[in-house]
Amino acid sequence: MQTDEQLKELVKQKYSEIASQDKAANQASCCGAGGCSTEVYNIMSDDYSHLEGYTPDADLGLGCGLPTQFAKIEPGNTVIDLGSGAGNDCFIARREVGETGKVIGIDFTPAMIERARSNADKLGYNNVEFRQGDIEKMPVGGNVADVVVSNCVLNLVPNKDGVIKEVFRVLKPGGHFSISDIVLDGVLPGKLQEAAEMYAGCVSGAIQKQQYLQLITDNGFKNMMVQKEKAIYIPDDILSHYLSAAEIAAFRAGSSGIYSITVFAEKPCCAPGCC
Repeated sequence: MQTDEQLKELVKQKYSEIASQDKAANQASCCGAGGCSTEVYNIMSDDYSHLEGYTPDADLGLGCGLPTQFAKIEPGNTVIDLGSGAGNDCFIARREVGETGKVIGIDFTPAMIERARSNADKLGYNNVEFRQGDIEKMPVGGNVADVVVSNCVLNLVPNKDGVIKEVFRVLKPGGHFSISDIVLDGVLPGKLQEAAEMYAGCVSGAIQKQQYLQLITDNGFKNMMVQKEKAIYIPDDILSHYLSAAEIAAFRAGSSGIYSITVFAEKPCCAPGCC
């Protein structure tokens, strides 16, 4: 089992590679449906192209939901995007906050920050900024965000409880989040759980759905709801990189499931009327 720091270095390496490619290259980056992280992500990703603010150059196909669609973002809001990548969710959020709002993207990978800033410059956006940092310790003050969004990123963070605590810290009283992520119902086969590529692809880092939701309520959030849920199917030709034919058959016959969920929750107000 790799240490937390080794897992973080793995993520930084993989996403530095992805940052140098466009969506089409990511989708074709493995021979057939190979076992690399981009292929796993492409199975999970949703189509953003119908959302206002969508920017093709910022869409690397790295997501498992559409959290900005459900985030109840309003004009003038300050929005923080965790794991902002090339900036896709930030630019969609920017369309919602308008000229009077602000969007802050945080990403762990310098190459992603560089690409996102380049995209923002090309678009001429002066109210979208990108900060390099660890979302377990965000480079943002407390009580600054109206909304936090994130798309398939918490699975890449070993200390998920720490991230939830940070989300609570940076949200204003009465603020809320909408986060898409991968969760499990049942236990993955051991070889998948240990596979580095499947971790970088956001599968082996997933935790049980009930544990995930419990972390949210344990950290003080209220009015939690699952806004969207969909099953994730990993094809046999990807599983075959890690499991034998018999192990794949046993996995298919078992009760374990992999799901993308989008969860909404609110930080309570600190005083009557603050919302």
